[in-house]
Amino acid sequence: MSVPGDPLAEARELAEARGRAVELAERRLANARADARSLAQANEKLNATLREARGSLVGLREQLEALSNPPQAHGVVVGVPGEGVADVSVGGRVLRVAVVPEVSGEGLQPGAPVLLNEAMMLVGLAPEAAQLDVVLVKDVLADGRLLVSGGGDDEHLLTASPEASGAQPGQSVAADRRAGIGLWVVERTEVNDLLLDEVPDVDYADIGGLGGQIEQIRDAVELPFLHRDLYARYQLPAPKGVLLYGPPGCGKTMIAKAVANSLAEQVGGGVGSHFLNIKGPELLNKYVGETERQIRVIFATAREHAADGRPVIVFFDEMDSLFRTRGSGVSSDMESTVVPQLLSEIDGVEGLSNVIIIGATNREDLIDPAILRPGRLDVKIKLDRPDAASAAEILGKYLTAEVPLRTPGDPGEPDPGRPGEPNLGLHGESHPRHPGERRDLTTAEYRRQLIEATVEALYATTDENRFLEVTYASGDREVLYVKDFVSGAMLANIVGRAKKSAIKEVLAGGPDGVRLEHLLGACADEVAENEDLPNTTNPDDWARISGRKGERITFMRTLRGARQVNP
Repeated sequence: MSVPGDPLAEARELAEARGRAVELAERRLANARADARSLAQANEKLNATLREARGSLVGLREQLEALSNPPQAHGVVVGVPGEGVADVSVGGRVLRVAVVPEVSGEGLQPGAPVLLNEAMMLVGLAPEAAQLDVVLVKDVLADGRLLVSGGGDDEHLLTASPEASGAQPGQSVAADRRAGIGLWVVERTEVNDLLLDEVPDVDYADIGGLGGQIEQIRDAVELPFLHRDLYARYQLPAPKGVLLYGPPGCGKTMIAKAVANSLAEQVGGGVGSHFLNIKGPELLNKYVGETERQIRVIFATAREHAADGRPVIVFFDEMDSLFRTRGSGVSSDMESTVVPQLLSEIDGVEGLSNVIIIGATNREDLIDPAILRPGRLDVKIKLDRPDAASAAEILGKYLTAEVPLRTPGDPGEPDPGRPGEPNLGLHGESHPRHPGERRDLTTAEYRRQLIEATVEALYATTDENRFLEVTYASGDREVLYVKDFVSGAMLANIVGRAKKSAIKEVLAGGPDGVRLEHLLGACADEVAENEDLPNTTNPDDWARISGRKGERITFMRTLRGARQVNP
């Protein structure tokens, strides 16, 4: 306790009092700052709430304005006669209306969808209509208008918009028929997929065993293009079509592709040729007249491409599926209109200059005789199953010099023998060679001997190669061997199987190269895979597809298994 009148004590008390006041002031300042921060946060939340409320009010105001606006009419521009005005079709009526300045003049072309206000002023562009008519162009008039058919016998004249100005007869166009305007060309993909605008990469050198048939088709197809002057001097018209027929897998499609490739190189004159691959079953359509329309489009396309002098090949694969004999009762009555449509395209007023039709079929007996008569499909070329010499040539196309072989000089590889010496079957049995007869073979000689041994294994008329016993309607019986069912596709499969076996052997750590056991094993596997294929309830139809023409077959018995085939 300070003594009264002591200056030092009084000064000390005063200093303590001031310190307590400063401390109290600092606490109050800190509290005030905390309150200020809290108020700032509350104020920010209030501002955000006000902004959201303002946005909601603006949106509600816009919705209210939109609801209170009168409806706008949709129309289609049919013409622009001058600046600031347009002719618009609205509900089937054509009105000349004013255009607001904000609408761009470039967008106001015939066919453009637009909006009109309650005063019938054009106030903006509209989206495309959700539903339009699709019509078929029958003709293009001199003034550019389109003569179209919209189903049945109805025909209409339409003004073509800029997008539809290039439409050709036979094409489909999206149209607003009430406005009388064609809008754009509709690409029909189901037709375009059938028209393959390309030249196949297949050459005559890729085809083996068909030298005579290749010469026939080159004489029929290439000579009229290569020697037009001579044909004109002799007044000999070029053939209109070629029919390739025969068993499956014997090269019909490959020859058609090679013809197109050869014409592109020799006759195209720098322009090339055009190959239309028509897959017959894909032309079939459940709607009446649609298949005939697609045939017309195909030939219209062919004439268009042939107009500049290039050769055009129209290839009908599986021709019997489309052009069956009329009135035969084998299928529906569709062929009663499809066949005449093809005949009218071949013999119609519009010529088929530079267009050649090639048909391929396994059942030429089902095709309407009117198509096969002279003057239509003039040339008929049969592609039969290959004989032994042809089979050797076909095998040489696949077992080429580039394929690695394991020659007899390699360790553990036997010599296949000279031609004719080993009696090789599908199971690889052979007579042993005498000591001292082994000789070193070149790779080419070994390849030739492999091919000869493979052919001998397939074409030998031994008990191991007995395949079928057929009974004819007369009661006669005949034994068919494996050689009677060999095709080019089968030979290609055999070489492919042998190559795969060689690759698997290499992957397993074995020696590299194709050897005799690979080929003989491939022959056995290929034949075994085809043992059950003749099992059908109609032996005669199977025989016709397989190339066995002649007397009707009533019974078949498989000789490589326990199954029999009855009619």
